[in-house]
Amino acid sequence: MNRVKLSAMMVRGLVAGVVACVVAMTEKPAMATEIQHVVSPNGIEAWLVEERAIPIISIQIGFRGGASRESAEQSGLATLFAGMLEEGAGPYDAAGFAEKVEEVAARFSFSADRDAVRVGASMLAERRDESLALLRLALTEPRFDAEPLTRVKAQMVSGIRQAETDPDRISAKAWFAAAYPDDAYGRSTRGALESVEGLTAEDLQSAQSILLNRSTMKIGVVGAISAEELGPILDELLGGLANEPLPALPSPEFAADPGVEVVAFDAPQSVVIFGHEGLARDDEDFIPAYVMNYVLGGGGFASRLTQEVREKRGLAYGVYSYLSPLDRAALYLGGVATANERVAESIDVIKAEWTRLAENGLSEEELDKAKRYLTGAFPLRFDSNGKIASFLVNAQLDDLGIDYIDKRNGLVEAVTVADIKRVAKRALRADELFFVVVGKPEGLPSN
Repeated sequence: MNRVKLSAMMVRGLVAGVVACVVAMTEKPAMATEIQHVVSPNGIEAWLVEERAIPIISIQIGFRGGASRESAEQSGLATLFAGMLEEGAGPYDAAGFAEKVEEVAARFSFSADRDAVRVGASMLAERRDESLALLRLALTEPRFDAEPLTRVKAQMVSGIRQAETDPDRISAKAWFAAAYPDDAYGRSTRGALESVEGLTAEDLQSAQSILLNRSTMKIGVVGAISAEELGPILDELLGGLANEPLPALPSPEFAADPGVEVVAFDAPQSVVIFGHEGLARDDEDFIPAYVMNYVLGGGGFASRLTQEVREKRGLAYGVYSYLSPLDRAALYLGGVATANERVAESIDVIKAEWTRLAENGLSEEELDKAKRYLTGAFPLRFDSNGKIASFLVNAQLDDLGIDYIDKRNGLVEAVTVADIKRVAKRALRADELFFVVVGKPEGLPSN
C-alpha cells in the first residue's frame, strides 16, 4: 500500500476544512426569539439568544461612529483600520495569526461603514476559549506591522482606482458629495488616493480608542452559551478597550439642489442615482413608509417603478427605491440604468410615479400584497446564528427595543391605507429629487 506523509500544516488544513464544512452545513438554527439582556460583572451589556441545538457561537459587535469619525485628510482611516485587525495581533504576525485562527476553525470579520465599525466571529463551542483569546488580541493588541500595512493600503488604492472607471461608484460618489459636501457622509468610506497613501501605523494606533470604544459598543450573541457563561466572557474579551465617552457628531445639512447633475462617461448607457431627504429610523412614520416603498420601488417586479419603467415602456432592465436611515441623516434613494437616449424619459416616469403615489396613495389590494410579503419574508432573514446576531446588534444601534423582533410583523400588519396616504404626502417629494447621471444622456441638461 502506498503511504503519503502529510505535514503538520497539511493536517491542520484538512481538519480545519472538514470543520468549516460542518459549520457551514449545521449553522441553521430554528427561529428563536427569546432574547436575554445580559450584563457582565463589570457592566458590559449584550443581547443573547441561547441556542444549544448546534455547537456554534456567533458574536457580532457594532461600534458606533465608523467613517463618520474621520477627518477629510484621513478619509479611508476606518476602512484601513478594520482591514488591519486580522493582519497580526499580540505575539503573532499576520501569517501566524491567520494560522492560529485556522487551527481553531474560527471565522472573524472586520469592516467599517459610514456609521460603524463592525466585528463578527463564529466559533465552535468546544474551541470557544481559544477562539475568544484570539479575537481579544485582534481587538486590543493589533500590530499594524509595516508589510501588511503596505499591502492592505495597496489593495485600497487599487480599489479606489478601479472605482474611478465604475459608473455605479462614480454616481454614488457624486451624489453623496453633492448632498453632504462638508461632512464625512459626502466622502467614500474607501477614502481618496492621497489620504490613504498618507495613513500611517501611528494614525491607526491613535484611532483605536475612538473606533473601538466601549461607550459606543453594541453586542449580539447567538448559540451554545448561557447568560451566566457570557457575562464574564464579555469582560475578558472587551474589558481592555477604551471606555471614555466620545463627543456627539453633528447632523449634516442636506445640500443638493433638486434637478440633474450629469457626469460625462463614455458608455452606451447611463447609470442614475436619485433621491432626497427621507425619514429617520425612529420616526413614527418609518414603518408605514417602509411598507409604501415596497409598492413603489422595493418589491422588484411587483413594484410600480418596475411596472412603469421596465414592463410597460422597456426603458430599463431594473429600477428600485429604498429608505436609507443613517445615524445622522435620513435619505430616500433609488437608481436605474438605461440607454443614453432613454434617460430623460426614464427620469420623467420616475418623477411621475413619485407624484402619483404622493397624491393618491395605495389601493387596499396593493397594501395587502405588500404586507403579506413583508411579514412572510421577515423570518427568512434569520437562517443562521450570524444573521440573528447581526440583527440583534442593528436593533440596538437603531434603539428598536429588545422586543422588536416579536413586534415587527404586528407593526407592519397595523399599517392602513389611510396611514400610507398620510405618509406618502410627507415622504414623497418629486420636486425635490436630485438625480446624478453618469454617462452621455441625450437631451438632458445638467444643473
